[in-house]
Amino acid sequence: MSAPTVYDVAERSGVSIATVSRVYRNPDSVRAETRDRVLDAARALGYVPSGNARGLASRTTGVLGLCFPDYADPDAETGAEAEAEADDSAVMLYSDQIIRGMERAARRHGYALLIAASLVGGPESLVAKVAGRVDGFAVLARTVPTEDLEVISRRLPIVMLAGPREIDHLDHIEVANSDGERELARHLIRDHGLRRLAFVGGERESPDAQARFRGYQEACREAGLPVADEPDLRAGMMTQAEGERTADALLDRAAGRGSERPQAILFANDQMAIGALHALERRGVRVPDDIAVTGFDGIPLSRIVRPSLTTVRQPMRRLGEEAVELLIHRLADPTRAPVSLMLPVSVTRRSSCGCG
Repeated sequence: MSAPTVYDVAERSGVSIATVSRVYRNPDSVRAETRDRVLDAARALGYVPSGNARGLASRTTGVLGLCFPDYADPDAETGAEAEAEADDSAVMLYSDQIIRGMERAARRHGYALLIAASLVGGPESLVAKVAGRVDGFAVLARTVPTEDLEVISRRLPIVMLAGPREIDHLDHIEVANSDGERELARHLIRDHGLRRLAFVGGERESPDAQARFRGYQEACREAGLPVADEPDLRAGMMTQAEGERTADALLDRAAGRGSERPQAILFANDQMAIGALHALERRGVRVPDDIAVTGFDGIPLSRIVRPSLTTVRQPMRRLGEEAVELLIHRLADPTRAPVSLMLPVSVTRRSSCGCG
């Protein structure tokens, strides 16, 4: 069966070929109702924009792609420019390590790497920019809607990174988020004798943050501690600024209720934990003497801050390297069974919990 073309999409959606082209090249120039009709038709047909079918079929671009959410993309003014830039830099650290791993492995196999962040225009615009220009690509969880990935996966190899496996026929890599957070909480409870713990999570839509909270719950349950159904606080975006805000909120809550402060705050990632260290220092709270603080990821900055941050180190560069290896193997053998990898993590004990 021949691949669907722009002509097929135009005919099915009842618009001109030029309109279909504008939907993918400049989506804001097309009325929302028309744009949705074109995208629905493209999904139904399995149409892949941007690039010719011959190039896709022969896998001749020599390029692999990586799609990830661009949290630094400002939807609105959020404060002073310098503060925003500092926070954006922190947000990008996780993706930066994955990029480094993918670049290194791609070069080894003679491929270039095309990086596409989820920018204004929506996931469909992101897919349109990448799909026709690469031989295969890796996608961080929840970056592109499942239905769009289903369409693109008919034409290109896709590897899903992080989060639970959403599409059974795609290759998939994740890290042992729940195991890592459980071991970290056990360390605080068993080795340091801490009993009043607080967990700061991310959005409910973040599969990694949710898995980490489940690991925390398991450790509390094992130790006979109260097991909350929800994190003590959730961050809208897991940034340093949110870490500062939530640390302040936890202290203010305890003071307002006349209750004791937490003995430890476990954050769903390092960026928030580092922000919390700044907030606690500003308020004269000693870490770890008054409150222990932990993170998750093992970004380089976690070693540099003072006190150095106790965290769960995940193999971010290896995540990128393994993604490339899976894409290369899939290109060589498109019919092989899908692979799902779980990469191990390790607890790194440093000064912020009283070790080191």
